Amino acid sequence: MTIGNVDVEATIERVKTQLAAEKDLSPALKSSLEVLLLLVTILLSRLGLNSKNSSKPPSADPNRAKEPKNKSDRKPGGQNGHNGTTLQPVSDPDEIENLLVDRRTLPKGRYQDVGYESRQVIDLDISKVVIEYRAQVLEDQQGRRFVAPFPEGVTRPIQYGVGVKVNAVYMSQYQLVPYNRIEDHFLDQMQMPISAGSVFNFNQEAYERLELFDRWVRTQLTLSSLIHGDETGINIGGKRNWLHNASNTKFTYFYPHSKRGCDALNEVGILPFFRGVLCHDHWKPYFQYGVSHALCNAHHLRELERAWEQDNQQWAKKMAELLKEINNATYDAGGHLDAIASEVYRSRYRVLLEEADKECPPPDESLRKGRRGKLARSKSRNLLERLRDFEADVLRFMVEDEVPFSNNQAENDLRMTKVQQKISGCFRSLDGAKMFCRIRSYLSTCRKQGLTSSAALRLLFEGKSPQFMLPE
Repeated sequence: MTIGNVDVEATIERVKTQLAAEKDLSPALKSSLEVLLLLVTILLSRLGLNSKNSSKPPSADPNRAKEPKNKSDRKPGGQNGHNGTTLQPVSDPDEIENLLVDRRTLPKGRYQDVGYESRQVIDLDISKVVIEYRAQVLEDQQGRRFVAPFPEGVTRPIQYGVGVKVNAVYMSQYQLVPYNRIEDHFLDQMQMPISAGSVFNFNQEAYERLELFDRWVRTQLTLSSLIHGDETGINIGGKRNWLHNASNTKFTYFYPHSKRGCDALNEVGILPFFRGVLCHDHWKPYFQYGVSHALCNAHHLRELERAWEQDNQQWAKKMAELLKEINNATYDAGGHLDAIASEVYRSRYRVLLEEADKECPPPDESLRKGRRGKLARSKSRNLLERLRDFEADVLRFMVEDEVPFSNNQAENDLRMTKVQQKISGCFRSLDGAKMFCRIRSYLSTCRKQGLTSSAALRLLFEGKSPQFMLPE
């Protein structure tokens, strides 16, 4: 790393050499200086980190500037061939208002009615609807009373209907609106004084109704040929916990747990029985599951950029360009490369790693001095060895149709969890986190299957299963 024409790393190494050669320093002072050099090295390694060369989110980038859009010759708006969403008139409007010509404004003469011109205004009328069911009561000669049955679900003298529950759960669990603001919404828009406790009860009812879905979606993911796995930290009651995700293009499953490793993954019960390709970011516990693995190359590209920018590793820049080239070639080939093309790229990959081994060699074993285990390596060296040792997992995307270039599917599915944490700060309890995860799993799966969130929630509260859950 260079700061103001000063090669910081070379300077630190020179100081370390001089410090090792100095014989008159006391052990305490020498140890203190070594600790200070270590801290300087750690801080410098973090100095240039951003969202492009590390796992930091874009929001954490210092002085983040909005990138200007590239100018083009295209006109604003939808382009030719684009399927737009222009409003279309309806054949059966809910209300018709006839507008008559004021004949007083017309020149004198005789006029006849020859039709009309129509224009439609699509508007929204938010209002509450109160339905009163009056069950007939019959009484026979002996005084016995017979009452007509009420519709299913109508069990109280007064209660909220399905539409209210759908709206509340949709805003709470899908749009992530806080309970108090949902109260304001119902009171301001529909003059309905729904409490935060009622919203919680609606969410609790949805959670209980989704018990069958919970078992069903875990089974579907277990039987899938590909799963994306990831996890993210969440705050539950002020303590660090983890939200685990297993998903693919058709199904999503979230689960909160106090632990990050195998104890949590085994409790979820998906990966222990999974026999397909597991796509992940090289977190070690994932290697205990699945038959084969696919590593996230989006992570590799960020790490390669860090190695190039901070460690001045020339091979890292070349490797990033090669991975992007392979990805583009795979896309152009329809999802996978033939045996000849894949072998060509694999050879180039190995040759580049051999060059990298010379530029970024392993630590000198003569420095071991009786120490056991693996000698400490730089981040660039660790990345090099990972790309070398897990070649098949890194390049699996170019030979198997279903395997993607990155693990972005899992990261996209987890993104709204981060939004929820920014809005609410934390979950108050583990039960609340489980409620959120199960409902979000259902809504995410429904949207992947082409069903809107509102329609999915209405089916749920009506006691029906979505079509994709029904046996063929």
